[in-house]
Amino acid sequence: MFEFIKKSRGILGMNSRNLEYIRPCNRTNAKRLADNKLLSKRILKKNDIAVPALISQIKTLEDLDSFDWQALPDSFVLKPNRGFGGEGIVVVYGRKKNRTDTWIKADGSIITIDDLKNHTRNILDGSYSLSGIPDIAFFEERLKLLKLFKPYAYKGIPDIRIIVFNKMPIMAMLRLPTKDSHGKANLAQGAIGVGIDLASGVTTTAVLGKQKIIEYLPGTRLLLSGIKIPYWMDILNLAVRSQEISNLGFLGVDVAIDKERGPVILELNARPGLAIQVANLDGLKWRLKKAAGIKIKTVKKGIRVGMDLFGGEIEEEVEEISGKKVIGTVEKVKLIGKDGKEIEVEAKIDTGAGYTSISTELARELGFEKTVEAYEKITHRYEDLEKLSRTERWNIYKDIPDIATTVIVHSSHGTTYRPTIKITINMHGWIMPTKVTLINRVHLKYSIIIGNKNLRKFLIDITK
Repeated sequence: MFEFIKKSRGILGMNSRNLEYIRPCNRTNAKRLADNKLLSKRILKKNDIAVPALISQIKTLEDLDSFDWQALPDSFVLKPNRGFGGEGIVVVYGRKKNRTDTWIKADGSIITIDDLKNHTRNILDGSYSLSGIPDIAFFEERLKLLKLFKPYAYKGIPDIRIIVFNKMPIMAMLRLPTKDSHGKANLAQGAIGVGIDLASGVTTTAVLGKQKIIEYLPGTRLLLSGIKIPYWMDILNLAVRSQEISNLGFLGVDVAIDKERGPVILELNARPGLAIQVANLDGLKWRLKKAAGIKIKTVKKGIRVGMDLFGGEIEEEVEEISGKKVIGTVEKVKLIGKDGKEIEVEAKIDTGAGYTSISTELARELGFEKTVEAYEKITHRYEDLEKLSRTERWNIYKDIPDIATTVIVHSSHGTTYRPTIKITINMHGWIMPTKVTLINRVHLKYSIIIGNKNLRKFLIDITK
């Protein structure tokens, strides 16, 4: 589905981002503000925007030599002032038991005062700064994890990246720290990005790293779609207000939700990355062009227009472009069987299955009792139907009432030989007279699987 959207919409590339939006929309002074985390923290705080509390800072080697390391709290975050891409950030999770000179990092490893000194020295030398020039190291509070995100985040704090342009939220994603990202919510280092529908604040598609689309949190059965982001309107308000304050025309705002304080601005990005497009299965370019010509006077109006323009309408636009209905992996369908008998059930949508199959129990409910009875007798009588020729198999099934044809079905369980019956499927108003195979699905969750032969009029969105 992403490939389809990629062809139909403008995917913003790095060069067009720099040439069309960053250079003309982000003035030098505004970029300096975003690149200087301490300055942006101070300006935002002055304008009543919540930011993580500053603990201390080290500007010179003399400061480093005289710094009281044992005065640091049990948990904190060490950052380079002009760092980029999450480089140089150290997240300290807690102090080692009965030790005043040793802490535990988010990834579970140990860090000592000597380790912190060496890392701070690298920051001062400019190892992590944008242009390699000498930098400042600072310590800020480590925010407390919201209970909602506890099952989804490894050690660190998730954040929400919002692209703001022309006082409008344009696109958003939730970033979840993983073990591979060492507790940092940075996609380049292996974090998970999950698209967020702007209108509802609900997560949609998930991407691991920068391009691998996933459905579940790795190693679990936790769905990454459908998470309702708390404080959604407050988060959008903070993001758009931050654009007003910073004077950055094209801006990426990173917001975290603290357990006690609520939404807090982590930092401003004058050059936000573009993996957010993959997480939203959509391109930024067309959204930016659409937003460019609109006059926005207030923050409130900008939020409302952004939600209306870019939230909840992607699906309808995809349907309009493709002429196909977008459906999820589970859909309600109406089945019409023998003598007009109708049943509404939930169907599993499976593009990996060639034929649509229904359970023998569902076939009975649709009026095919005699068919099922005869079919079950045959399956008990013949154990090796697959070894018979096609003609021999048909001769066995042909006298069963209402059998239409027989088909060979290849699946993960091997090759089986199944009879089919004729029913009609009504899915989203599409009426599909079709042949479905019979199978005993008594131990499975869904009594019907819609296979690929009946999905040609639809696009499948795995996040639905």
